Formats: sequence, structure tokens, C-alpha cells
Amino acid sequence: MTNQTSEPTLDNTAVRSPSAIDAVADSFTESLLEMNPSLATSLGIPGHETEYADYSPAGAEALAECTRETLRRLEDLEPTDDVDRVTLDAMRERLGLELEIHGTGLDLADLNNIASPSQDIRAIFDLMPTATVEDWNNIAGRMGNVPDAISGYASSLRAAKERGQVAAKRQIRTVMEQARAYAAEDGFFHSLAASARINDGGLPEDLRKRLAAGAETASHAYASLAAFLENELLPVAPEKDAVGREHYSLMSRRFLGAAIDLEETYQWGVEELDRIIAEQEAVAGQIKPGASIEEAMAALDADESRQLHGTDALQAWMQKLSDRAVAELSGTHFDIYEPMRRLECRIAPTQEGGIYYTGPSDDFSRPGRMWWSVPEGEDTFTTWKETTTVYHEGVPGHHLQIATATYRRELLNNWRRNICWVSGHGEGWALYAERLMEDLGYLADPGDKMGMLDAQRMRAARVVFDIGVHLELEIPARWGSGTWTPEKGYEFLKKNIAISEGQLNFEFTRYLGWPGQAPSYKLGQRLWEQIRDERRRREGESFDIKRFHSEALNLGSVGLDTLRRALLGNAAALSEA
Repeated sequence: MTNQTSEPTLDNTAVRSPSAIDAVADSFTESLLEMNPSLATSLGIPGHETEYADYSPAGAEALAECTRETLRRLEDLEPTDDVDRVTLDAMRERLGLELEIHGTGLDLADLNNIASPSQDIRAIFDLMPTATVEDWNNIAGRMGNVPDAISGYASSLRAAKERGQVAAKRQIRTVMEQARAYAAEDGFFHSLAASARINDGGLPEDLRKRLAAGAETASHAYASLAAFLENELLPVAPEKDAVGREHYSLMSRRFLGAAIDLEETYQWGVEELDRIIAEQEAVAGQIKPGASIEEAMAALDADESRQLHGTDALQAWMQKLSDRAVAELSGTHFDIYEPMRRLECRIAPTQEGGIYYTGPSDDFSRPGRMWWSVPEGEDTFTTWKETTTVYHEGVPGHHLQIATATYRRELLNNWRRNICWVSGHGEGWALYAERLMEDLGYLADPGDKMGMLDAQRMRAARVVFDIGVHLELEIPARWGSGTWTPEKGYEFLKKNIAISEGQLNFEFTRYLGWPGQAPSYKLGQRLWEQIRDERRRREGESFDIKRFHSEALNLGSVGLDTLRRALLGNAAALSEA
């Protein structure tokens, strides 16, 4: 690969003529939408409102063959500009890696507490419109198709079991609990059907009966999934949570779009954690002279002016803070186009823990949304901890990033706009956005800054925990002795993540079941900051942070190696990568 020093010339306003590479990318996207109707729903594309993907081994092989054919079609195509070069580089990396994973059979064994088919099959209902009779008919229809989706998923898990690939017992037990909660009489599906209404009146009686029947069908399917997991998978599942180096390296590449030196990264994580703790100690003294970090946090928690009581107050506070960020950052530090300025903050219909973002529909008729899944029993929330979270999930974090790519249809093909998502790029940007808000003066209050540092500390601790536990590395002397185990890791997380017990248990289980994903936040931030600082060094006084952000966001989400090549002047070499 040649090393070019010229900067990519991605014009932020020019309208491109679609290229042959764009045509292949768009064709692949259309195939994905046909094979995965839930993806179409998530993008707000009509036509498959009641259907599901084929979660069986046959469905996985059909996707793999489509992926192979797409790579074959790209082999002889030459890029016409820098946009094409990025597309070609990103598709070869992303699609090639997915085929590599498919070859191992790990795609059939997908099961964890947050991002596997068990959650996805249910979660698509959160994004389905509910304003009309037709909308509720679609919901009833999709509930009726839950059994086939669950059956296909179970057949994949069974096939993986035959190859000796079964998730750890901890993950299986957690998903069993989730499935039974969905299936309960007061669970998700029955509650959804019971809550059905439209703005201009009630629903027809026959539709209410269809919804009730659909809820019963979907609930029964999830009950059967729980039984399958208990009777077939749990008895043969390993007790051990650590997945080992080979599995971990593959998943790390999936979430980063880059191969990393795991030992070097682990050591960097240890040092970064120490640095953040020292910064927290300094801020603690500003909050309460002479206070430790824990004492300063206790003082913040006890401050009534920083408390919110009830989910209604939480939702209103999130929305107000988000609206302010959109209004004040637009046109000054970022290009925030008009359709992107609507961001809805909502309380999620589940109680699993976690805060997440869902992107806008392709035409922005459904806005981007920030969701807070509040664990059962939690009713008091502290603003000092969560101010930075709103910036992470909203603006200038995920919403700005994802909605920009969706908006730039004249620049990016549909795969780049709506399909390609790399955790290290996306989550790295959102964590970069948190630090950026400090630089811009939005975290001048010591409490809010402590909240940001608390979030940064959590992400650094996840680098140490995730790599350390899954590779069973040596524990740094400050945190214990011997090699990492989940039990030692849990105590380590308790010391470094200031969240409720319910949230901590959720996060702990998530890291163990989703190897490589948690470190992608901090490692992505590391690269984003390296790239920005290198561009600033090269350009000197001519460096414009708003222009840099626009150029970067207009790339869409790509692997971190692709991002570095595109933003640091190696665009001409991308097609040779």
C-alpha cells in the first residue's frame, strides 16, 4: 500500500453522480432489507411491516452467499473519487470480516443479555408506528410471526450446540429470565396489546381481538424459547465466561474495524484509568474541600437540586437538556441540518437497564430517539451523573453522527448511510463528544464534570475488565493479584463504576457475553482524538474544528483503520488497502 499525504477532498456541498461502486452497495442494501424486514422497519422503509428475518442456519447461509456475491462484484471496479475509495475499503473490510465470522459458526451461537436475536425480535416493536388502525394491524401481524422467528433462532442455537459452540451459563440464564418476563401475563406483549389506542378514537373490536391473540402467540413463543434454553442449552453450556484469545480477537476486529495489540491496549487501559482517577481526585476537592472521590459523589447525590424524582421528571429533563444542545451547537461547532434538529427523549418500555439511541427513519418522519430503560424499583435520578450521557446519546454524540449520515443522501450511498455501523467508530465518537463538551464549556460545573469523568472512568475500566477477563491476564497490583476472573472483575467494576446495583449487574453480564464491544468506546475515542490532534498539527493555524467535524461525520460510520486513512490523507491508497 502506498503512503499518500494528500488530504481527502470530500466536498461537503457537492452533489455526486452515483458510481458503479455505489450501485453495488445499494444493491447489497436492498438485498439486506429483503432478508431482514426488521431492518427496513428500523429505517422507516415500508413494505415488510409484519415480517421477520430467517434466523435459522439457512438464513445465515443465504446472507453469507449474498455477501460473497457482493464482494465478487466489487473485485474489478475502480473508484471514481475519494467517496468511492472509502466505500470500497469499508465494504471489503466489513463484509470480509463477516464471512470470516460466519466460517467459524459463531454467528449461529449468538446469545447474550443485550444484543442477540432474543432481544432484537422483541425490540423491533419499539420502533413500529402506532398512530393508525393500519399500524396496529401491522403490530398484530408481526406478533403473529414471532413464533417462526423464535423457532429459526432456536434451530441456529441447536446447530451451534452440535459444533460445541454454546454461550456461557450466565448468559443463558439471563436470557431465560428476559424471555419469561416478555411472556408473562403482565409482560411486554400483553401490555402492548392492552395499551393499543389511536389519537382519533378507539380500535375496532376485531382488531383488539387480533392484538390479544397476537400477544398470546408471541408470549407463548418466548415461553417456549425459555424452555428450550433451560432444557437443551443450559445443561451443556460452559460455566466459564472467558471466551479466549481467538474468539476475542475476532470480535474485537468486528467492533473496531481494526486489529489491535491486545496486551498493549490492556496496558494503555490500566494507565488511562489511573490518569482519570487522578483527574477525579482534583475535581473532588472543588466539590468539597479535602473530599475523596467517594465523598464528593456522596455530596452530589445528597444535593436536592441535582435530583430528579420519577421517570416523568427524568424524561422532561433529558428533553430540555437535549433541546438546548441542539439549539446552541448548530451552526457554531457543527452542521445540524433542519430535519436533524428534532430529537425525542423517551423512557423505554422495558426495565432491563441501559440507555441507548435509535436513529431516525430514512425520511426523518420518525425522529432520532434517546431511550432510558429504567430498572424496576429505581425512581430517583441524579443529573450530575447523566448530563454527559445526554450529550453522548444525543448531540453532539450519536444523534448528530447517525442523523448526519442519514441526511447526506446526495453524498453517501445507502449502505454507507444506513447499514454500515462500527461500534469503535460510533461509540468512540460519542465518547469523544463527551470530552468535547467539556472543552466547549458545557461541563464547567464541577458536579457535571465529575459525571463526565465518572463515565470516562467506566469506559477505561471496561478496557481493563474486558480484555483482562476474557484473556485471563494478570491483574495490576493496584487492583488485586493473580489472573482475572469474573468474580474479581465484578469487585473491580464496583470500585470503578458508580451506578446502581441493577445497572452494574446488567453491565457486568453484558461485558461477559458481548466480548470486545465494551472497550470499543474508549479505544474509538483514543483514535478520534489522535486523528483530530494530528490534523491540527499538520494544518496549524488553518485548522478549523467545525470543518474537521463536518468532514468526519460526512464519512458515515466506518472501521477505525478506514477512518484513519480517510481523514489523515491516505484516501488515494484506500482502494489498495
